[in-house]
Amino acid sequence: MPGSSPHVPRRRSSSRSLRITHPHAAGIDIHSSVHWVAVPPGDAPPAPSGHSSQLPAHVRSFGTCTADLADLADWLGQCHIRTVAMESTGVYWIPLFELLEARGFEVYLVEPRQSRHAPGRPKSDVLDCQWLQRLHSYGLLSASFRPAEQVIVLRSYLRQRQMLIRYAGMHVQHMQKALEQMNVKLAEVVKDVIGVTGYAIIRAILSGQRDPHELAQFRHGLCKRTQAEIARALHGNWREEHLFALRQAVELHTFYREQLRRCDEQLQAYLASLQDRTEGRPQPPRTRRRYSKGVNEPAFDVAGALYRMAGVDVTVLEGMEASTALVVLAEVGPDVSRFPTVKHFTSWLGLAPQHQGSAGKIKSRRVRRGACRAGRALRLAAQGFHHARHALGAFYRRIQARVGAPKAIVATARKLAERVYRLLRYGAAYVCQGAEAYEAAYRAKLVKGLARRAAEFGYRLEPAPAGP
Repeated sequence: MPGSSPHVPRRRSSSRSLRITHPHAAGIDIHSSVHWVAVPPGDAPPAPSGHSSQLPAHVRSFGTCTADLADLADWLGQCHIRTVAMESTGVYWIPLFELLEARGFEVYLVEPRQSRHAPGRPKSDVLDCQWLQRLHSYGLLSASFRPAEQVIVLRSYLRQRQMLIRYAGMHVQHMQKALEQMNVKLAEVVKDVIGVTGYAIIRAILSGQRDPHELAQFRHGLCKRTQAEIARALHGNWREEHLFALRQAVELHTFYREQLRRCDEQLQAYLASLQDRTEGRPQPPRTRRRYSKGVNEPAFDVAGALYRMAGVDVTVLEGMEASTALVVLAEVGPDVSRFPTVKHFTSWLGLAPQHQGSAGKIKSRRVRRGACRAGRALRLAAQGFHHARHALGAFYRRIQARVGAPKAIVATARKLAERVYRLLRYGAAYVCQGAEAYEAAYRAKLVKGLARRAAEFGYRLEPAPAGP
C-alpha cells in the first residue's frame, strides 16, 4: 500500500475567544515609594518631553505623596480611564484606592495570586503594570471584597482594639518572666497573675512589701489555694533589676488597659451613630444561658448595639457571643448581598474545601489559607461545641468521630457561617434546634437511605418486631 502522511486534524476557530470587556482599563503596580501605571496604548496622550525613551508612552511612574496621587488620578482622567485594577500589597494601596474611588473610578483590588499564573513571564515593575492592564481589559481579574464605608470605620476601631489587647498581653508575659527570675511562684498558686489576688500581690511587692505572709493576706475569698500555700510560693530573691522590669511591665500594662478603655468609648460612640435598622422592633430574648463577660470584652451592651446596626440579632445563633458577632459584622457588615450565594460567602471566609483533583483522583481538599478574621472568629466559636446540647454540637461530635477535631471545627464553622448568611440576607426568625431533634432527623435520613439501597437490590427494609 502506498505510504500516507499522518492525519492532521483541521483547526477549528473557537467561538469563545478572548474579548476585551473593559476597553478603558488601567493597571497599577503598587509600591511604597512609586506606583507604576499602564493604560491602553490608544488612550494614552503623547509622552511629555522628559519621558524616558525606554518606557512606552502608555506607562508612567508616579510618587506616593498626596500630590503625586492626585497627578496620577488626573492623568487617568485625561486617558479616559473608567476602571482600574491594582494588586493588594500591604497597606500601600489604601490611600490610592480611596482617592480613585472618590474620583468616580471603578477600582478593582486584586489578589496577587490572580496575576501570577503565567510561568516564564519576565518580571519587572514596568511589565507588571502592563500585565495587570491586559488581564483586566479581558475581564480575567475579580475584585476582592471590600465592605461599605461605615463598616470600614468600624473595622478599623475593632482592629485597633485587638492590637491593644495583644500588646497588653505581651506585658503580662513580661510580668511572669520577672517573677520567675525572682523565683516568685505566683503563677503556680493563682489562676491569673493579673486577677484580683495576683494583681494585689504584685502591687504590694512594688510598694516595698517582702514578707510572704503579709503578701498572702491579699488572697481573695474565692481563691482555691490556701493562704499558707500562697505564702510558701512568695519567697524570692528580690533582685533590683528584676523588680525594675516588673514595675515597667505593670506600668505598660496599665497604660494599654487605659488605651483599651478609651478605644471602647470611641467604639461605643460610633456604633450609636450608625443608622437604626430595627424599625422599632424589640431585641429578641435569648433562650440559652448567658456567659459572664471576660476581662477583654467591652463594658457596654455590644449585642444591643449590633442589633440596631444590623436589624437582626446575630447573637441568637449557637456559639455567637457578642464578641464573635462584633468581629463578624465588623469584617463583613450587615449587607451580604455582595455574595450571590451562601457558597460564595463560606468560600470567602476560608471555610470551603479547595478540591485539587486530576485523572479522577482527589489530591487535596484543604481549605484556603488566609488571614480572614471573621473566619477565625467562627472557628473559635466552633471549638466550644464539643459538649454543646444543640444541633451544631451533635453535628460537631459526629464529624469529629469520623475525621477528627480539626476538620470537625472547619465543618461546624461552615454550618455556623451559613446560618449567619441566611440571617443577615433574609432576616427570618431563627429557631434553635436541639441535639435530640438533630439526632432523630439524622437517624431518619439514614433509615431512608438504607431502605432505598435495599430496594435497589430487590429487598424490602422493615422494622424489627418489638421484643417481649
